[in-house]
Amino acid sequence: QNQAVATFSLAVNRQFKNAKGEREADFINCVIWRQQAENMVNWAKKGALLGITGRIQTRNYENQQGQRVYVTEVVDDTFQLLESRQSSENNHAPATTQPNNKSNVPGDSHDPFAGSEPLNINDDDLPF
Repeated sequence: QNQAVATFSLAVNRQFKNAKGEREADFINCVIWRQQAENMVNWAKKGALLGITGRIQTRNYENQQGQRVYVTEVVDDTFQLLESRQSSENNHAPATTQPNNKSNVPGDSHDPFAGSEPLNINDDDLPF
């Protein structure tokens, strides 16, 4: 039975700046399945600001050279575009997000992506 699958790398800003005063990013391997994979392919473009929910999974396999390879990735259940499609298309530099775990209002519905800052990265620096 064929199932849709999409793999991608998610760029996530670090909370701190490096010694040069620049923000660094981590590139996290992700996989998404079925209808959500089809939706992502149709709606999300390279550099889009995304929010994802899922779980971390570690798997391993033996490559063609007989070596054991370990892979850690996020298996996404759902994703959400965090910007309008028009805004994404007008934004030439890729954007990324990181959670902001601070809530100033007690009982406020917590938006983990509120207050995030986009990270400007050249397309040549991205691994996909």
